[in-house]
Amino acid sequence: MRRRGIGYMDLEPAPKGLNIPQARRHGYGLFSCRYGNIYTVRQLLQLAHEAFGKRKPVDAIWTKEGRYYDALRPGIDPIGHATPDDVMLLRQQHLARVRQLFTEMTRFVFTFGLTEAWESNADGTVYPTAPGTIAGEFDDLKYGFRNFRYYEILEDFEEFWELLKEINPGVRAILTVSPVPLTATASGDHVLVATTQSKSTLRAIAGDLASWEEEISYFPAYELIASHPMRATFFNPDMRTVSDAGVEFVMSHFFRQPPAEHPALAPKIVQPQTDQDEPGLDLLCDEGLLDQFAERK
Repeated sequence: MRRRGIGYMDLEPAPKGLNIPQARRHGYGLFSCRYGNIYTVRQLLQLAHEAFGKRKPVDAIWTKEGRYYDALRPGIDPIGHATPDDVMLLRQQHLARVRQLFTEMTRFVFTFGLTEAWESNADGTVYPTAPGTIAGEFDDLKYGFRNFRYYEILEDFEEFWELLKEINPGVRAILTVSPVPLTATASGDHVLVATTQSKSTLRAIAGDLASWEEEISYFPAYELIASHPMRATFFNPDMRTVSDAGVEFVMSHFFRQPPAEHPALAPKIVQPQTDQDEPGLDLLCDEGLLDQFAERK
């Protein structure tokens, strides 16, 4: 979007003094706010509830090697923080920016990523990664695996959409589905079977929401990468991550219309930061860090 001069909201820009790789590693310039990867709709709903004071997670701070991490976005700060108070202060600042985002945005783009998640047995808080991978310790008395079903995800998104429309009546949404396969599954199925189940469920929900809600559209990023006519052309050799050429192919379709005429886009708060758009920089993916965890094990 920066390269094409499209307005987008970047409410937590990188502080001065960070070079480009450092900024990316700490989640700057990747999201409208530094919430990290939101893989499930339950995560999205809980973030909105927390931002507007409707919930407070019980288990929100994890530790690792004497450092403290925000359990709801553990990949954002790779070295953690010195005290729990530091984590909570930064989270409150982050939630203030999320409130601003939800209140002021005109277009909301959300990618359905996963159906599988790990959650707190105490209050149902959903995490982007399993406890004990990036940070924290796994305890099966404290955490459980959850594979959300069609009706659960649909209800979660409808609840989120109702909340969003209440605070921002003019907002419109574009939904996509991630073409990236699961790197691992806790479902007990083979990872290919689990991936097909997950993506099929998410694709059906996105399509139904777009057909039912006049202000919600679907963009076929999933089909442009993962459908059989593409013959896996746009996957890297690992057959999981999408190549730069694949990203460009998808975005060229998304931006086929001039920005001024594009129904999905509108000018907003722009952080140009074109110096951060150099090729070869990896996007932050919490799930991708599982590979590093497996190597350590």
